[in-house]
Amino acid sequence: MVHSETHSSKNDGTSEKCEWHLADEAATQAFAEACAQLCRDESAFQPGLVVYLQGDLGAGKSFFSRAFIQCFLPSQKVKSPTYTLVETYPTDHGPILHFDLYRLCDPEELEFLAIRDLMTPPFIALVEWPSKGAGILPEADLRIELSPDGTGRKISITPMKPAFEAFVRKLTEKLAR
Repeated sequence: MVHSETHSSKNDGTSEKCEWHLADEAATQAFAEACAQLCRDESAFQPGLVVYLQGDLGAGKSFFSRAFIQCFLPSQKVKSPTYTLVETYPTDHGPILHFDLYRLCDPEELEFLAIRDLMTPPFIALVEWPSKGAGILPEADLRIELSPDGTGRKISITPMKPAFEAFVRKLTEKLAR
C-alpha cells in the first residue's frame, strides 16, 4: 500500500500533474507496481508507451524501473543499462525497454541502437535521463519525476498527451484505495 499525500496541480494549463510523498522504498515499489498493473489493465503496450523518468542521481529512477519490470517478470534480474544504454525485457504483452542515457554523449548514438525499430508497438519504454536523447527520442506520453524527500521521496506524474490524462486519474484512484 502506498502511504502518501496526493496533490494535483495544472502543469501548463492543459495537463494535471499529481504528486505523492512516498515514505520509503516499499512505498516506491508499491507505486511502481501500481503503475505496471495499470499499464497491463489499460493495454498500454499496444500503442507503445514512452515514460520519461527524471530526477537527480540517486533519486530512484532505476529502483522504480526495476520494480515496474519485476511486476511483469517477478523472477527476472533487472540490471541498470548504464553501460549498455538499453536493456530489453520480453513480456507476454510486448517488450519493456529500459533506457539509461546518462552516459550518452550524442543523441545520434541512439540511431546505432536502432531505436526506431525497438520502439515499434507493442512496447513500453522507461527512459532515464531523456534530455540526453533530445531530438531522437520520441516524445513522452508520461513524465515521472522523482526527488529525495526526507527519508523517502517525492514522485510526480504528468500526462504529456491528452490521451494519458485518464491514465493518471485512474492511477490516482488506484493509489487512494
